[in-house]
Amino acid sequence: MSAIPAAVTASKATLFKSLHHNPNQPLLLANAYDAISARIIASLPGCKALATASYALALSIGKTDETLTLDDNLLLCRPIAAVAHEFNVPLTVDIQDGYAGPGDLAKLRSVIQKVILELGAVGVNLEDSWHGSTTGEMVNEDEAIERIKAVMQTAKDLGVDDFVVNARSDTFFMGGTLEESIRRGKRYLEEGGAETVFIFWPRSKEMQKQDVQKVIDELGGRVNVGCRLGGNLTSRELGSMGAARVSVGPQVFLAAAEAIKKSAGAVFGG
Repeated sequence: MSAIPAAVTASKATLFKSLHHNPNQPLLLANAYDAISARIIASLPGCKALATASYALALSIGKTDETLTLDDNLLLCRPIAAVAHEFNVPLTVDIQDGYAGPGDLAKLRSVIQKVILELGAVGVNLEDSWHGSTTGEMVNEDEAIERIKAVMQTAKDLGVDDFVVNARSDTFFMGGTLEESIRRGKRYLEEGGAETVFIFWPRSKEMQKQDVQKVIDELGGRVNVGCRLGGNLTSRELGSMGAARVSVGPQVFLAAAEAIKKSAGAVFGG
């Protein structure tokens, strides 16, 4: 892909941000992992934007989320970005922790420049736990806020004033309390300038309605809820609860992999 004109990206960013402000009509994201999945998703009537999930991108090339590099991520996002451009829909990308270590705001700014200029992305998921950490190491809370600010300022410097940061709050996932993730999330919204907060749920815990409602209420609806396909909360219900945005992470990839397994199994008489 050639560089996307800044004015085009800025316009799509404004549209994308506005999609987070429709009462009882959350922005729905079925995360893509390659050109084919992106094209199928973009062609659906309900698709307003495309999104990626780093976990699925990694699996698609036989890696783990922890070993996915920045170069891997950008390379895998390019065909998805091309589809977003073809269908004229906004694109938000999962950049994990921004591939920039403690104190390295210059590297983080460089990454944001790449996703905006090379992919035409209008938003990112940014985590507050360090990429590849095997001990669940969290980003210092004040530093996490500075990182969000750096992303927003970099986008503004490139003329994309309405760039959207979906700030992931990982303390609950890492063994802390839900209240701690909510507290961090409030700061990411109020001090960092994030548009939404994504509280990453422990995989071993079912998302109980009362807990999800607490998150939505405490954060004024400015949340991205990860909807588990086949779970006890549907995207429609999450919208009625007041969530601004609903995504499914790697579940489209996992469902496709299961369908391949079933079809291939039939070939071998399974």
